[in-house]
Amino acid sequence: MGPLIALLDAGCYAELEGAARALLSTRPQSGFVWQLLAVALGKQGKDALEALARAAQCLPDDAVAHLNLGNAFGRLGRPEDAAASFGRALAINPDFAEAHNNLADLQLELGRDDDAVASCRRALKARPDFAEAHENLAKASARLGQLDEAVSNCRRALEIRPDFAEAHNTLGTVLRSLARLEDAMASFRRALLVNPDFAEAHLNLANALRSIGRLDDAVAGYRRALLIKPDLVAAYTELGTALRLQRRTLESEAICRQALAINPRSAATLAVLAELRADAGRFAEAEDLYRGVISIDPESSEAWAGLARLRRMTPADEAWLAEAQRLAGQGLPTHKELSLRYAIGKYFDDLEDFEKAFLNYQRANELAKLCGPAHDRSRLTRTIDLIIRSHNQTWVRVQRSAANPSTRPVVIVGMLRSGTTLAEQILASHPAVFGAGELTFWGAESAAAIAGASAANAPEIDMSDAVLAGLSNGYVELLQRLSADAPRVVDKYPTNFLLLGLIHAALPNARIIHMRRNPIDTCLSIYFQRFEAANTYVNDLEDLAHYYREYRRLMQHWRTVLPAGVMLEVPYEGLVADLEAWSRKMLDFIALPWHPRCLDFHRTARTVVTASKWQVRQKINASSVERWRHYEKFLGPLKPLLESRDARTHS
Repeated sequence: MGPLIALLDAGCYAELEGAARALLSTRPQSGFVWQLLAVALGKQGKDALEALARAAQCLPDDAVAHLNLGNAFGRLGRPEDAAASFGRALAINPDFAEAHNNLADLQLELGRDDDAVASCRRALKARPDFAEAHENLAKASARLGQLDEAVSNCRRALEIRPDFAEAHNTLGTVLRSLARLEDAMASFRRALLVNPDFAEAHLNLANALRSIGRLDDAVAGYRRALLIKPDLVAAYTELGTALRLQRRTLESEAICRQALAINPRSAATLAVLAELRADAGRFAEAEDLYRGVISIDPESSEAWAGLARLRRMTPADEAWLAEAQRLAGQGLPTHKELSLRYAIGKYFDDLEDFEKAFLNYQRANELAKLCGPAHDRSRLTRTIDLIIRSHNQTWVRVQRSAANPSTRPVVIVGMLRSGTTLAEQILASHPAVFGAGELTFWGAESAAAIAGASAANAPEIDMSDAVLAGLSNGYVELLQRLSADAPRVVDKYPTNFLLLGLIHAALPNARIIHMRRNPIDTCLSIYFQRFEAANTYVNDLEDLAHYYREYRRLMQHWRTVLPAGVMLEVPYEGLVADLEAWSRKMLDFIALPWHPRCLDFHRTARTVVTASKWQVRQKINASSVERWRHYEKFLGPLKPLLESRDARTHS
């Protein structure tokens, strides 16, 4: 065997293959030689399965031989055979840590998260310093919503192996679930320092960047992942999603088609195509695509939930309900069950079975709490205090040479689910208006400026003319790229209400439209919708009530410090009751003449990527006004919002 070992050590794999085959012609029962042949074949990129199978056959009591065979089955997508081989390895050696861990890998792939936890614990009992098992346990714990335990296991893996790129990557995914986005991105970057060619870490970093609105950076990250791993279907799919959010619809579709050329049965990619169709108002086509997802993966929670978002559900959808309830009740991972619970809640709401609707929405929100951090009310209050203190009337109203005088920007703000998409759709139906959707331009710069004021305990934001000019000009250039010729461009990112002082300072001729809606209807609509984990307040009625009060306090501040004529306040209920009158007021406010197309906003062909994409393509109706009364008995924490609203807001 010495010459064969020498060839192996020298990396002469072709020669090793020849020598092993020659020896096997006279010694066909040598399991060791079959193992050497398998190594030689694998190193040359050849199929080693038969050699590994023969090795295991010749060495029936060799746990390593069965482990290697199981690994080969796993790589070939034969999970049942892989599990059987790992089982045989463990029957021979019950304390074989690597076999327990590799079985956990397989169980994670199959979605058997509880089984994966058990396998990892067995591996760690046999070998407590097994970094890979700690990392697998972190993955399984995260899927089960045990995020703190997942962080702990990642950190233990990294104590054992500080250069463990996979553990840095997994830690990043868990921290992102906790909405600790800066920490998550730092972990992904550490993974990439260890392994710059780690395509999945590039993908995950891009996902984190996308979640905070840095879409250009996210697109670049997905493209880097694909340069490293051109067949990484997930990167194509997430790139398609990012391009979709940028409303680069044709590019998004082309990327999805590339993914499907690699894997025609990629359910996730078909789901992106379904959303593209829905964004364009082609809901029947979107439904067909979701049905296609279900034909590939009958238990796709994303597809079953997606169907409910495309139209009003009716009693004829009982089969949908039965399947959604069956899936939701079978112990799915938290993130999958919660999407179904939101959809089931919508089904019952559409059918006016309000008690069942609320119970499902409540379950969805309780699950969502497990996937993200708790809301910190005191921190929010301190932030609002700081914004009010640092954006006083003198700072907001001072005339600045660095400001951009453009009259193109129209900024629509308000609480989530307050009618901002409806207002944008009405205005975007005017031939002189381009609806840009939700632009996340202002957040990072404003946060840095406010943090600086806080650190210095300064009474005002200290922002140089150069920084302000860069902001104002950069924003105007962004609008120019989005629409070269429209006299007005609408940015309807709702939570820009936090940043109105900075926006006015940078763009004194921008016009601000503040959408107001009944506070309980607003909060209830938020509670009934799934949002990113970074919106920490959305899953609890007490937190929603607190957030709404802080929002109302800040808006009262802006009313005081912004110059007259800069902001128009539009009541959602008034807009619904008298569409033409309020549409005319909005157009007058942004200095445009009346156009009758604004009354037919639901017919306007444009891309809408928000959760209201179906609603804004329906004729105006009052079904959402005073909707909360159907749920009154469940809404105790929200009731004081009505009692405390001041006469000025009429919200």
